[in-house]
Amino acid sequence: MQTTAEASLAGREAKKAMRGGLGRAATIVLFMSPALIVYVLFVLYPIAQAVWYSLYNWNGLGALEDYVGLDNYRRILTDSVFQMAIRHNLVILVLSLLVQLPLALAVALLIRDNIPGRTFFRTVFFLPYVLSEVITAIIWMFIFRPENGLVNLVLGAIIPGYEPQGYLGNTDTVLIAVFVVITWRYFGFHMILYLAGLQGIPGEIEDAARVDGATRFRVLRDITIPLLGPTVRVSVFFSVLGSLQFFDLIWVMTKGGPVNASNTMATYMFTFGFQRFQLGYGAAVSLVIFLICFTFSIAYQRWVMRRDMEGALT
Repeated sequence: MQTTAEASLAGREAKKAMRGGLGRAATIVLFMSPALIVYVLFVLYPIAQAVWYSLYNWNGLGALEDYVGLDNYRRILTDSVFQMAIRHNLVILVLSLLVQLPLALAVALLIRDNIPGRTFFRTVFFLPYVLSEVITAIIWMFIFRPENGLVNLVLGAIIPGYEPQGYLGNTDTVLIAVFVVITWRYFGFHMILYLAGLQGIPGEIEDAARVDGATRFRVLRDITIPLLGPTVRVSVFFSVLGSLQFFDLIWVMTKGGPVNASNTMATYMFTFGFQRFQLGYGAAVSLVIFLICFTFSIAYQRWVMRRDMEGALT
């Protein structure tokens, strides 16, 4: 009789535990549903739709009838203009890693100390990031104007016999001019990241190294930079992904010109997809950009940021 009662009690406990588990699962599904629905509608569905459109020669106005299979992708791989656009993205990427990020780190190291007016400098350096890319592009179009532009006025006042230049209309200088604007806008974002990382480094460690006779350079090289590693890796991650997807600023300033000299993958996609009404081909280009960014993101997180992510989870 006791055994039967115990078995009955165990059965009730099992049913209760099952109901509790189902209740927790229902609660999780209930709270995740809105975000999941938005993700499916605005991320997964557009990707699947782009895959389907990329298999057709479609102008966006009629029915999907002209099936071309992988011809759009073969066209991408053989198009010299797209290859040039990839090179421009890579140039921006390399310059960002070699110029923009080290400069942001150097300024962050300078203004993290208790220097007079450091709050003012932080605000000034971060302010361009608050502006939209369209506003930034319009401002710099006036600055780079051949006549009465700020750049030409300043250089004319400094260099004797200087002749005004159209930096955005010259195929040799347009990409560098665009990179100057990109650096001006995103420099403050990376600087704030580095300042946040520097604030997480205990000052006692650096002070102990100085007491032991380490120079400022040795402290920076052997202590500060290694401890700042996670922040640097996140900054590089954002910089690379941003360099591969630049569109708004470049489109407003140059529309990829002159003669495709500032074309990027995103401006190339917009030109063919929306201006020339080749939406099937534009969809294929967008998928190529997506695959490049997605592959880099997964590989970078897997092999470079793995230790940082594991540390955050634990």
